[in-house]
Amino acid sequence: MTTIGEALVAQLEARGVEIVFGIPGVHTVELYRGLAGSKIRHITARHEQGTGFMADGYARVSGKPGVAFVITGPGLANTFTPMAQARADSVPMLVISGVNATDTLGRGLGCLHELPAQQEMTATLALASTQLRGEDDLVAALDQAYDLFDNGRGGPVHIEVPTDVMKLPYTVAADVSAPIVEKPMQDLTAIAALLRAAKLPVIIAGGGARWAEADLQKLAKRLDAPVVETVNARGLMHGHDLCVAASPSLKSVNSLITGADLVLALGTEFGPTDYGMYGTVWPPEVAQLIRVDISADQLARHPVDHPICGRVEQVLPALLAALGEGTSDCNGASRAEAVRCAAFEEIGPDYRVLVGMLETIQAEMPNAILIGDSCQVTYAGNLYYDHDRAGGWFNAATGFGALGYSIPACIGASLADPTAKVVCLVGDGGSQFTSPEIMVAVDEKLPILFIVWNNHGYLEIETSMARAGVEIVGCDPTPPKFDHMAKAFGIPFQSCEMTKDGLAAAMRAVQPLAGPAMIEIKA
Repeated sequence: MTTIGEALVAQLEARGVEIVFGIPGVHTVELYRGLAGSKIRHITARHEQGTGFMADGYARVSGKPGVAFVITGPGLANTFTPMAQARADSVPMLVISGVNATDTLGRGLGCLHELPAQQEMTATLALASTQLRGEDDLVAALDQAYDLFDNGRGGPVHIEVPTDVMKLPYTVAADVSAPIVEKPMQDLTAIAALLRAAKLPVIIAGGGARWAEADLQKLAKRLDAPVVETVNARGLMHGHDLCVAASPSLKSVNSLITGADLVLALGTEFGPTDYGMYGTVWPPEVAQLIRVDISADQLARHPVDHPICGRVEQVLPALLAALGEGTSDCNGASRAEAVRCAAFEEIGPDYRVLVGMLETIQAEMPNAILIGDSCQVTYAGNLYYDHDRAGGWFNAATGFGALGYSIPACIGASLADPTAKVVCLVGDGGSQFTSPEIMVAVDEKLPILFIVWNNHGYLEIETSMARAGVEIVGCDPTPPKFDHMAKAFGIPFQSCEMTKDGLAAAMRAVQPLAGPAMIEIKA
């Protein structure tokens, strides 16, 4: 007899799921019955928050939904923070949880791991939350989840299965998923004419352009338009003379955008953490805006002259075809260079030093995936840094802004692409949120370099308090001895001062990576 729990795992395998992140518990035992007999690999985290962040990192690198198995109550509640981060950054994540037996739900009986209204709580941050009540619900719930992943912005989807339902027999004769309906591409002739006529065009690339690197570069060259990359688009235009790898929140970059006669925005939500951090107008006021986004709801959130609903990687080939052959002369390269120079000056001397450290990492480990926590080096890179790998720079310092993200996210990323070099950028404060997850990297022998910026506290918050005239309180948690920590993990360790030469020497000392290693930078 096949149970619903076993059938759920079989359905995931049939949909291409290769890895599940989780921590087993008494409320998911029947899911693991199916998992043990499948080809799906299970990665055991040390905390459910790590489970969710691993699924996030896996999804960003693989392009496939990250899947997490968690128990009811505290297991799911611990996953809420990663789910909220995934919601903020449009990352596809499927969270499958247990829930107590059907006849106990909502009765307040004091069952183990009971939440008063688990599904209702989860629905406040998930794109959808569904409870399976029987075998007929299974395929429909998964179809709904994958439809949201394929045809929406992405984000967390939750499916909960009562412990008694997991054990029920699954007798459905054939699993028939809903057919995928291709959306017709809108006529882009008029859009192409507007782009050809522009004299000062600017392209803004967001995270939604992640999978359109080659076509984005072709379009930028065709239009001779500077390309401003938001945080999640870094690496798409590496080294290109039209690249502006700097934050739209900087006044110099904002001026480029607002001074354009036409802006083409590709897969960006125009969020204030990208566009409005330093007194700049959010969203930017532009003369004429063409906006491409997969979500009609997102397109409706801000005024737009010409909305195009669709995936960037599908729209750009059609747009290039509509533009046809030819070239434009819009002084794009010199405009981009001027903004790069102004932006680099604008970030100030302290952040320029940190950008230099990032460039050192890039020189020593080219084409690596750099994943940041909320720490000063990440803030600096988000303001100004040209990464050398498309989709290889991301972090939790925008949007939801969760601390403790980078360590587990690096693990998910490394599992998604075992051939990639992965570097974790984390502060001493943020590292204490999720440092036990490093043991997962040890277990899986993942070649991740954990670089800890140790400034003995929450320096960014301390600076903010001082700037606001607030007496500094709570910003000096004592960091652990990171050399002892590395020894406890059984991984190589180096320490250095915050200089480019010191960091380069430390990186060379731990390479090549046969597994995880740690470098402490004494900031």
